[in-house]
Amino acid sequence: MPESTGMNQSQLSRSGGPVGRRALLRGATLAAPAMALLPPATATAATATPPRFNPHDWRSVRNQFLLTRQHAHFAAFMLASHPASVRTAITAVRNQLDTYPERYQMGLADIELGARARAALADYIGAAPAEIALTDSTTMGIGLVYAGLRLRPGDEVVTTTHEFYSTYEALRLRRESDGVVVREVAPYDDPAAARAEVMVARLLGAVTPRTRVLAMTWVHSSTGVKLPVRRIAEAIAELNSRRNVEERILVCLDAVHGFAVEDIDVPALGVDFFMTATHKWLFGPRGTGFVWGRPEAWARLRTTIPSFSIPAFVGWLTGQPPLGAPGDLHSPGGYHSFEQRWALPEAVAFHRAVGRDRIAAYTHAQARQLKEGLAQLSHVRLVTPRSPELSSGIVCCAIDGLSAEEVVTRLRDRHRILAGATPYRQSYVRFGPSLVTSPQEVTRVVRAVAALR
Repeated sequence: MPESTGMNQSQLSRSGGPVGRRALLRGATLAAPAMALLPPATATAATATPPRFNPHDWRSVRNQFLLTRQHAHFAAFMLASHPASVRTAITAVRNQLDTYPERYQMGLADIELGARARAALADYIGAAPAEIALTDSTTMGIGLVYAGLRLRPGDEVVTTTHEFYSTYEALRLRRESDGVVVREVAPYDDPAAARAEVMVARLLGAVTPRTRVLAMTWVHSSTGVKLPVRRIAEAIAELNSRRNVEERILVCLDAVHGFAVEDIDVPALGVDFFMTATHKWLFGPRGTGFVWGRPEAWARLRTTIPSFSIPAFVGWLTGQPPLGAPGDLHSPGGYHSFEQRWALPEAVAFHRAVGRDRIAAYTHAQARQLKEGLAQLSHVRLVTPRSPELSSGIVCCAIDGLSAEEVVTRLRDRHRILAGATPYRQSYVRFGPSLVTSPQEVTRVVRAVAALR
C-alpha cells in the first residue's frame, strides 16, 4: 500500500517553490507531514450497533441491511441498500469531512484512499490495481471508454440491439463527433429461446475488416439474457490473431448485471474492457464504479478527463505528458462523493466474507426456482432463458392482459413485493433475487403472480 501523500496548496501550485517540485518529482512520497488518514475499517460511526454478522447464515447476511421487512425486495439490485459495515464506513468519513475536512488535505487523500479501493477491487476480480480506473457509475465508465478509443472516421463498432441507453448514446455521440460507423445486430430473436452458438455466429457475422470494437452487455437488463461472453471473446481472439495489432478488435463489456453475481475472475472472460458499477449486485456505496482494462487495451485509449494522480501532477509541473499506470491516469479527477468511494473496501470485504461462490450459487438457485415457478403459470410468458449458462440474477416475464407497470403496482400494493418494469420500448416485469431475498420469498412471488388474473 502506498504511503500517505500529504500535499499542501503551495506544493501543488505550478509556481510553487522548489521543495514542492522536488517532492513531486521524487515520486509519491511527498515532503509535507503525513496525514492522519482515517481508515474506514477502524472508524467509529454515529450509528446504532449493527447486528452480529455471521457470513455463513443467510438470515444474518440479510439482517445487515436496513431494508424494510414490510416488503420482499426483488428490485434491490437497482439502487442498492448498504450492509452495516459499509454504512458505518460511510458515516465515519462523512463525520470527519464535516468536522475536520483538513484531515483529508483538500480531497487529495483520495490518492491514497482511492488506491485502497482499487486494490480491494483488484483482489476481488483477480486483476492488478494498475489496470483499474475508478468511476462514479457504469455510465461514466462507458462514456470514458467509448469517447476515448482511438478510432478514425470509417472505423466500425459492432453492438447489439439490446444495449442500454448509456451504450447507445455514447456510441451515437462518437459517431456524430468522429464519423465512426456503428452497426447493430440482434443476437437473438426470442430471448427465452436464445442459443449460445447463434449469438456467437450473429455477432461474428457482423464483423467486417473495418471493425475495431465489439460493444456488448454481459447480462441484458431488458430480458435477463446472459451472453456467452467467453465464447464470443475467444472467437474474436482467433480472428485478431490474423490481424495487424492496430486493426485488432477490442471487446468492451457493460458488465453491471453480471459483476458480483457470476463467480469468475474478470480477466478470464477474455474481454479488453470491463465497465461496471459497484452499487448494484455488490451492494456497495452508491455512486461508485470502475473500469478494468488489459494493459494493451488501455494503450489504445485517450484520457478524456484529467486525473488527480501523482503521474498527472508531475506531468503538469514538468510540462511533459504524464507517465503512469492507466488506472491512475484514467480515473477522473475532481471531487467525488469521497465518503462513498473510500468505503468501497468494506463492500468488497463483506462480499468476500460471504463468499463470491456462495453468493453466485444462492442467487442462481433463487433465479432457477423463480423461473421454474413462473413457467408453470398459463398466463405468464417467461422471457429469460431457463439455462444458467444464458441467464444470471435477472428474471423477466410478461403477464397476459397486464402491462409491466400494472403488474409492478399490484405486486407492491396487494402483495408487498417490490419488482420493476424494464425501461425499454418493450417493457417486461423484472425480478432480481439476490443475497437480500430468500427461497421463501421466491415462493411468495410465484403465488402472487399466480393470483394476477
